[in-house]
Amino acid sequence: MTPDMRKVSAIVLGGGKGTRLFPLTKERSKPAVPLAGQFRLIDIPLSNCINSHINKIYVVTQFMSHSLNRHVHSSFKFDIFTKGMIDILAASQNMNNTGWFQGTADAVRQNMQTVFEGNRNGKALILSGDQIYKMDFRQLVEAHDSKKSDVTIAVTVKPASDAYKFGCMKVDKDLRIVEFVEKPTEKEQLDELVIKGEKLRSLGITDNEDYVLVSMGIYLFETPRLIESLDNDMQDFGKNIIPWAIKNFNVYAYPFTGYWEDIGTISAFFNANINLTDTMPKFNFYDADKPIYTACNFLPSSKINGHSTFMQTIISDGTIIENSTITRSIIGIRSVIREGCILNEVVMMGQDDYVAEVSGSIPRGIGRYCRITRAIIDKNACIGDNVIIENQTGKPNYDGEYYYVRDGIVIIPKHAVVPSGTIIN
Repeated sequence: MTPDMRKVSAIVLGGGKGTRLFPLTKERSKPAVPLAGQFRLIDIPLSNCINSHINKIYVVTQFMSHSLNRHVHSSFKFDIFTKGMIDILAASQNMNNTGWFQGTADAVRQNMQTVFEGNRNGKALILSGDQIYKMDFRQLVEAHDSKKSDVTIAVTVKPASDAYKFGCMKVDKDLRIVEFVEKPTEKEQLDELVIKGEKLRSLGITDNEDYVLVSMGIYLFETPRLIESLDNDMQDFGKNIIPWAIKNFNVYAYPFTGYWEDIGTISAFFNANINLTDTMPKFNFYDADKPIYTACNFLPSSKINGHSTFMQTIISDGTIIENSTITRSIIGIRSVIREGCILNEVVMMGQDDYVAEVSGSIPRGIGRYCRITRAIIDKNACIGDNVIIENQTGKPNYDGEYYYVRDGIVIIPKHAVVPSGTIIN
């Protein structure tokens, strides 16, 4: 029986400062970071909600949220007949709260009156705004209802060596969660959570190595249980609310076998983008049944001038490329790449708008005869002629005059100007 999704409200958490994604988060929140040439991270959870027939969605924002708010308002509009809505809930002061959100749980707590008005007996789906995955939330709700669960947590499998990055859990034979440890580091804790691969065949594991079940940060609550869980001063879902709920409610795991990536670091963001250039990528944007929605930019088709060579490259709308060789790269909207360039594993985010070249200045885009390897070029960057950016793998993090190195990847930040002849090696 198909569950009634009209009773489900989705709350997408916009996140805090996103320090591990700096400098991409220097001027924007994590969910507003561009993805795959023409999308933004926030498009993923919002599209999953729409494809799952959830049409009451709240986006809770706090840090550097202007571009995120603008993108959501311009990109996601329901018609007047569906009674659907996507509402932005920005951090604000009131008589009971005079400061910023103190964590994920506090962000929901401070917005409960708005979110649950008229729907205090439904369900609340808590989502993160900075993950890449496709999930039909109807199946999650159906599993939740079949077990008469108070709280259901979507889980996936990760190698035990990565356990310290995630909230990990132990379940019984009915998938009821009996133990939850946020980012375990002690060997004794980890030993209790490890599962041999042979017991995870149903989740696509084919070897017999050590694995752990990890939380995807996707929580489905019966609304009265969520309200009860937040009737305190606990600040965070993973650290506080979920362990408390396991002790007091019926909390079950919902195993997810598809692709899922938490975009928490520069390397995770870079690899997730580059992996999209594979012939058969793990995450598929080319899905007519479950599309990923984003802004309509009304851009012209891309134009290739002269003789250029491309291999496993995604080229977004409005791009102009002159006589260059590009391999395994993402080229964002309105990008300009001038003649003689060689790009290999480059994530180029493009431009917010077209700007006329000013005589004597370095124009936006990449200049002539540049050679760039394993780099992220943020929006509106201006790179001069004969610039060389080489692979920094294995080198420490570094802050340069007009570039940064994180996780061995060079990042040219938004609006940066890199002079002609610059060599970064």
